[in-house]
Amino acid sequence: MTIASLNDLICAPRLVLKVGSALLVKDGEPRAEWIASLVAEIAELRANGQQVIVVSSGAIALGAARLGLKKGGRANLADAQAAASVGQVALAQLWAEALVQHGLTAAQMLVTLDDLEDRRRYLNAAATLERLLEAGAVPVVNENDSVATAEIRFGDNDRLAARVAQAAQAEGVLLLSDVDGLYDGSPDNPDAKLVPLVEGVTPEVIAMASDASSSGMGSGGMKAKLQAARIAERAGIALGIVNGKTEAPIVRLRESGTGTLFLPQRKDNARKAWLGGRQALEGVLTVDAGCVAALEGGASLLAAGLTEVEGEFDRGALVSLHGPKGERLGQGLVEYSAAECRAILGLREGEQEAKLGYAPRAAVVHRDHMVSG
Repeated sequence: MTIASLNDLICAPRLVLKVGSALLVKDGEPRAEWIASLVAEIAELRANGQQVIVVSSGAIALGAARLGLKKGGRANLADAQAAASVGQVALAQLWAEALVQHGLTAAQMLVTLDDLEDRRRYLNAAATLERLLEAGAVPVVNENDSVATAEIRFGDNDRLAARVAQAAQAEGVLLLSDVDGLYDGSPDNPDAKLVPLVEGVTPEVIAMASDASSSGMGSGGMKAKLQAARIAERAGIALGIVNGKTEAPIVRLRESGTGTLFLPQRKDNARKAWLGGRQALEGVLTVDAGCVAALEGGASLLAAGLTEVEGEFDRGALVSLHGPKGERLGQGLVEYSAAECRAILGLREGEQEAKLGYAPRAAVVHRDHMVSG
């Protein structure tokens, strides 16, 4: 289907619905009436033949209250992991009890960043989601914060929602937030205007965003939501940001149409969409102006155009590709280790074998293993 408005988005055949902590939890307790109203709306979507996946925050907030932890369980990593361990049980029970009132079965799915960064594990997660939806369940997905570390985690459920949408081949993602959408300035500024439609997350769009999460409870902010939109748009998925604070937020959206819709910009194949959504970068390769032009024309990255190598990585690592002014060009899987990249930096093919001690590969980053943007 073609999605051209937020009302189109909520009619998507397969929709990922992300719910933030500030909407689910108040003063350490679930917002029972709000949750009941949202689940009634999910049941209505299901009755209309749509499939819904919920990406739900709230485990740390719920667990911290039960354990009496300071700063909402976010004082340190150990507190966050402990709070998540307790809160995830409460969160799963919350969704299961609410959904069963409408004859729907909840399915808990906890994932880590590595589960979606590793190609085989990503495909396993995709297969699980597909089977759950076929069986009529409502998957409720969350990051497994009880084992995630500060270095290896999504850090927010906005990007997780976009990655889940990729894996599930959903048509749309709806981020229920505590703000109306993207503003062209700080939402606290009375002159700031809501941006209803975004056709491509450009540097100018990113400049509008703030890192802050207005509730102070969640881990996301508008920048995280724009990163999620960027992941979605390259996979051909529409993404909306709307205010979910009122009861029955989908009814409110239908009536008001208020929010921000990010239109898909392209439809990468499944592998390239996965590659473009990966986040665990291990290094940076900087190239010259001639190489930039070649990459924009669809070429592979060759050693002759390489000017700088940052980081320490092995062959197969995910690296970011930058132009001579530091501008980001994309990312890809490198064919050499960092030491090997430095050894052949700037060299043409005929000069590389003497440095490597073996015949060089076709490229430093092959175009089939690279995505732009």
